[in-house]
Amino acid sequence: MADSAPRPLRADARRNRDKILAAAVRMFAEEGLDTHLERIAKEAGVGSATLYRNFATREALIEAVYRNEVAQLCDAVPDLLDEHPPHEALRAWTRLFLDYVTAKFGMADALRAIAAVGNNPYGHSRDMIQAAITTLMDACAAAGTMRTDISPTDVGAALEGIALTSAGPKHRERAERLLDLTLDGLTARS
Repeated sequence: MADSAPRPLRADARRNRDKILAAAVRMFAEEGLDTHLERIAKEAGVGSATLYRNFATREALIEAVYRNEVAQLCDAVPDLLDEHPPHEALRAWTRLFLDYVTAKFGMADALRAIAAVGNNPYGHSRDMIQAAITTLMDACAAAGTMRTDISPTDVGAALEGIALTSAGPKHRERAERLLDLTLDGLTARS
């Protein structure tokens, strides 16, 4: 019986895939989602065949970029907690969350189109983000720096609201002020 799990990529293939994703993020941000895939391949320093071997369609590339951005956002939590006190780690992560939402905002129509044909680009992203928020809040609560009467779901909703009303570079300063107000409201008072 054949194993249905995909084989792990060789190291060089993984590096090429990562270069393509990084180039796609840059090119989509600079030129929009209609950027020619050949330009993304060139920017990544790979051939078009390598790009298409990894991502057969533009939609597959957009979905992979989105999933990669979610993974990077959530994977940042352990390093932030290692490098900063919990409350500062949470504050730093909320800035990364803004970056993530700003990037996602530019992909919103494409992601909706992908979802409309039956794919679920969002997959487990909401659960992953909630787990990241929970980890950060638990660390803050253990350090005594955060109120314990607020749920991670509430914090996630507040972050989404700030991001949705303040997405984009021209609103970044306002979004950061709103994040600071929100985080200050979460601070444990003695």
